[in-house]
Formats: sequence, structure tokens, C-alpha cells
Amino acid sequence: MNIFRPSPDDLYSNTAALGPRIGEQVARLRGDLRLGLSAVLFDEASASLVAWVENLTDERLAAMLRLGQAEMVVTGRRAAALGLYSGAAPTGAVRLSLQGATSLADLHALAGRGDTAPTEAVVTPGGPAREAHEAAILLAKSEQVLPAALVVDLSAQEPQITQLGLVSMQARDVIATLAAEPAQACVSLAKLPMAVSDSGRVHVFQTGNSSEEHYAIEIGNPDLSKPVTVRLHSACFTGDVLGSKKCDCGPQLRGAMQAMSDDAGGVILYLNQEGRGIGLANKMRAYGLQEAGLDTVEANHWLGFEDDERDFRAGATILHRMGIRQIRLMTNNPAKIAILSAHGIEVVERVPLHVGHTDCNERYLATKAAKSGHLLP
Repeated sequence: MNIFRPSPDDLYSNTAALGPRIGEQVARLRGDLRLGLSAVLFDEASASLVAWVENLTDERLAAMLRLGQAEMVVTGRRAAALGLYSGAAPTGAVRLSLQGATSLADLHALAGRGDTAPTEAVVTPGGPAREAHEAAILLAKSEQVLPAALVVDLSAQEPQITQLGLVSMQARDVIATLAAEPAQACVSLAKLPMAVSDSGRVHVFQTGNSSEEHYAIEIGNPDLSKPVTVRLHSACFTGDVLGSKKCDCGPQLRGAMQAMSDDAGGVILYLNQEGRGIGLANKMRAYGLQEAGLDTVEANHWLGFEDDERDFRAGATILHRMGIRQIRLMTNNPAKIAILSAHGIEVVERVPLHVGHTDCNERYLATKAAKSGHLLP
């Protein structure tokens, strides 16, 4: 009896589609780093073992330090906050050379977690950032953790590390994947009667290679063939759910929904980009810094983030998926108009949305106008 056994080459060609694509590899990489695992990033110079400072444990920190001289990577904003630059903060990743005993508490303090200063570690700017360093920072921002990483060069230990089952990738592939416009696919849709309108629908969109979801909420029955009233709204748990007086997000959301209901309907694009894209944990850290005297932009910079880390391209993609090309945009933020226009959405009118001003958010709104260009009365 002849039994057919495919050759190794035939077997590979028939099952190659089961392997992870680059975007899926990046998703796996992000997940491992979020769990506190290390990953290996390759660039032209060498291989580097990388771990996010926020997710490190004492045990894994000690193991990394035994491999060789470690260095820390932060953003230019964080390096400036540490007093390493007197002028303008550099862009991109900054390498920090660590001298002295380095504890996890020291690294947390250097990264901006907590309000303590490093007790033993001394830092100075290191050499030029490589692709592996840039990729480590971009990955952290994409997962909304503090953008700070511990990096160990693996020139001498690479064969040993490959036996640990850690995810490894080319840093340039990581950078290109994170810079690409995220795909959006509608995975579910249902009618939903709401307080402002019995007629409404919720579209759930998922981002490719990610668990991230965004929502398109139809209020009433808007005619999608005509310019549609649209509100591009970033999730704000504290404002939308808790009724925080520190921002105007909750009143803006409810005001937009009511205005759409009173008119010909509209669409709320609810993007899960909490805290201007830095996540709720970092947003609460920023609130603590604001209590100490910083404004909202300064607090973001102190933590290592830019003024605004949101990606509004997702909103444009969702509108295209819904067949909407012309909109009346309810916003005070010119950046939203610019991004949507650059991605093929014609903004025929800007509809101001001036609601929710309180004594508690007066400084916040003034900062948005002065530093972020918001159009406020």
C-alpha cells in the first residue's frame, strides 16, 4: 500500500497561510510586551532585547541586567522633563545611559510613573537612537503605556536568547506597520432607541490586527447622500460617563446628540482614544500633575507624550465605509477638519459646539485655545 507523504516543501507551501503576517506579528509583539515579557528587535546595527519599563518586574529586570549594560529609551519630551535638555526637546526616541545601581523604582521614576525622583540611578544622554529604540517607543504609545523602555544589546547573547521563545521582529517592519493607516471593518450593526431619538443605529468597527473598537452612532435617520452632520468624538470616561467638570467632553457629546435629533439627524463617530490617545491610566497621571500646577499640555509632555496622540484617520475611514463623503462637522478643533479633508472627506461646514464651560475647566479650555488652536468664543 502506497501512502502519500508530502515533501517538506509541499507541506510548507500548503500551510504558509497559517503563519502570522507582519501586522499580526506586531499585534503579538504588543501583547507580549503588555504582559511584561521582553521582545527582540533587529535593526542594521544589532539585535536588542526590549521591555517596557511600566510592565517590568524585579525578577525580569534583574535577568535583563545580567545580560549586559542596559540603557533606557524615552521620548524627547520626557528627556526634557528630566532636565537633560535646556532648549527645545528633541523629536523621537532618546537613549539614556544608566550609571549606578538601577532599581525598578528608579526606572519607574525616570519613566514618569509616580511623583518620586530617581534615588540611585544617574542618567545622561546616550548615542543616536536606532530603529529598535524608535520602534520600542512607538509600540508603547500604541498600547497607551508610558513611552519608556529598557534595552539591552544582544551582540554577545543572541544565540542564548533565541532559545527563550521570545517574539522577534525587524524594527523597520514594526515602524512601518504602526505608521500605516489602520483598517476599519464593520463587524456588527443594530437599531438602538436612545433618549434623544427612538430612531438610531450603532455600527461597531474593529481595527485590523488589534482589539480596538470604534463606533458610528446614527442619531435619527440622516440622509447619507447629502452633507451629514457629524461629530468626531474621542472617548472620555470621566466626562461622558462620570460627568467630570474638568473637561467639556460630556456636554459636547450630549449636546451634539440633541442637536442632531432636533435637526435632520447625524452621526457620532465615537473613537476609543481616551485622554487624547494616552489612555485612562496616563490621563489620571496627567490629572495629578495638573493638581500640582501643570496645564494639560505640560502634563502630557512630562509623561513623555505629545500634546495630542490621537489618530483621526480612523474617523475618515469609517465615513468612507459608510458611504459618507460630505459632512457638516461639529467641532472646535481645526485639526479634525484638516485630517478628514486630507483623507477625502469634504467638510462643507464647521458647526461650533460651545457647551460645558465651568469654573473647573476654565484653564483647560484656555489651554486648548492657546496651545492646541481650538476655536473657542
